[in-house]
Amino acid sequence: MSKFIVSLSPHAHGSDTVERNMYGVIIALIPALLVSFLYFGLGSAVVCAASVAACVFFEWAISKYIMGRKPTVTDGSAILTGLLLGFNLPSNLPIWIILIGALVAIGIGKMTFGGLGCNPFNPALVGRCFLLVSFPAQMTSWPQVGQLTSYVDAQTGATPLSLMKTAIKTGDASVLDQMPDALHLLLGNVPEGGAGTIGEVCALALLVGLVYMLYKRIITWHIPVSIIATVFVCCGLLHLASPVYADPVSAILSGGLLLGAIFMATDYVTSPMTHRGQLIYGVAIGLLTVVIRNWGSYPEGMSFAILIMNAFTPLINTYVKPKRFGEVIK
Repeated sequence: MSKFIVSLSPHAHGSDTVERNMYGVIIALIPALLVSFLYFGLGSAVVCAASVAACVFFEWAISKYIMGRKPTVTDGSAILTGLLLGFNLPSNLPIWIILIGALVAIGIGKMTFGGLGCNPFNPALVGRCFLLVSFPAQMTSWPQVGQLTSYVDAQTGATPLSLMKTAIKTGDASVLDQMPDALHLLLGNVPEGGAGTIGEVCALALLVGLVYMLYKRIITWHIPVSIIATVFVCCGLLHLASPVYADPVSAILSGGLLLGAIFMATDYVTSPMTHRGQLIYGVAIGLLTVVIRNWGSYPEGMSFAILIMNAFTPLINTYVKPKRFGEVIK
């Protein structure tokens, strides 16, 4: 007599794996990484290599010697965290500060909560914001593009976001005349002034990564599009109300907005599960970014906005639940 065996769910098998998605995002970051090498040269290579190596080492060491379990550094998550942390740093940051940021990102932002899949906040942003608060001078010293052989002694300058903040504070709209045009911001070849962090230098390279991840179905359009659209609308209304506020295209192409919207706000663990929840999440991040950029202490607000909404993700998931299988919608 044959037995009827009922196994536990899930009963459907998909091709998605942690490794596939992690390395897929890493591949999507390659265009921006190559452009950063082109514009920053040695500085970009040193910062990114140090960040990735430190994150991989700290995850391996914490897993093996503190948590007493088999290290899982080969799944790509530590490499991705290191790469994103490096992308959020200036290309002249000393290595010892990078090591501190990597330890905070992996040790506090990820492993303290149990490792991959358990962290409530994006680890790379935890490390970045910790460094920004702890070392504000070093973290806001922006090298100019084209300094291929310089590292710590690179010449620095004001970023487009700094010019936007100055225009708002002084009420002088003529400050915005120093802003690079949209084409320079898109390509990242800022002729004068600082270019910002390593990963935000070229908007076009980040958009190429977005197209790749959408094509590979690594992410959906809901979070990045809702963030960009919200910032565009809000900045457009502010620009119409007063010329001291930058135009919406410049606001989107400047700073880490595209880097955050495409690669960090879309993190599986820290973002909502449903599409409707993701739209709420994205709109809120866009609004917070505009508020912090225009009226906060820091010129950039993307990192803080994402971390704040990471904290609200469980609440959004509670409010916007996925439809249960077999549930009848009345």
